[in-house]
Amino acid sequence: MPKLNQIIAVEKGVKNRSQQELTQAHHDLQKPQLLSGISRTYQPRDEEGERFPPESTRVQVRTQDVLKKTQEILTRLFDVTATKDLTNCHAKADVRVDGRVLLKGVPATYLLFLEKQLVDLHTFVKKLPTLDPSESWVPDPAQGLWATEPVQTAKTKKVPRNHVKSEATEKHPAQVEVYYEDIVVGYWKTVKFSGALPATRMNDLLERVEKLQQAVKFAREEANAVEVEEMKAGEALLGYLFS
Repeated sequence: MPKLNQIIAVEKGVKNRSQQELTQAHHDLQKPQLLSGISRTYQPRDEEGERFPPESTRVQVRTQDVLKKTQEILTRLFDVTATKDLTNCHAKADVRVDGRVLLKGVPATYLLFLEKQLVDLHTFVKKLPTLDPSESWVPDPAQGLWATEPVQTAKTKKVPRNHVKSEATEKHPAQVEVYYEDIVVGYWKTVKFSGALPATRMNDLLERVEKLQQAVKFAREEANAVEVEEMKAGEALLGYLFS
């Protein structure tokens, strides 16, 4: 007895072949010249009359043959799909991570959905913002943020000063040069805040997503290994339709 995963693999090929053959049949039936034929013979009125060879055109497409072929193609498609869907009703498996069952008896179709969602989640987690590693961060529970230790820096102000280059004399005034001196006038205390995550937290989330991905994949493979329950739907439906 084939397995569900084998039926799934076959179904794609059957669908593609059915689509191609039905498209070709549709195109053929839209060409009147393929459905039409003729046979002509010429008989002169008397024995001395001019003679012409017979003319004929064969009918290349018979609608009844196309219907029969269509029934065969769709019967195969209907049967394969019905068998897959019926078996899917019973194809289930547990999702286990580190020996712990997170989900029990999950349908194979839902496991496939989970696989696709977890790919997107992995991308989302991988791009989460992380704290600047050049800073030292501590939790700030009051704000639900991360904060650096306070850093104190001086606030300075330029104050003009006079430098006497030469004293005044009876003949010349004093020569004074103005320069500016930085004077500390206060102190800044700076604390940086961040809503990002520690790199260790992001790595932990990534590891969990990857474990889930692996667990869901294993579960899907287990579910798809169930033996198929064959269902013949095509003959009943199409036999009625084309009879």
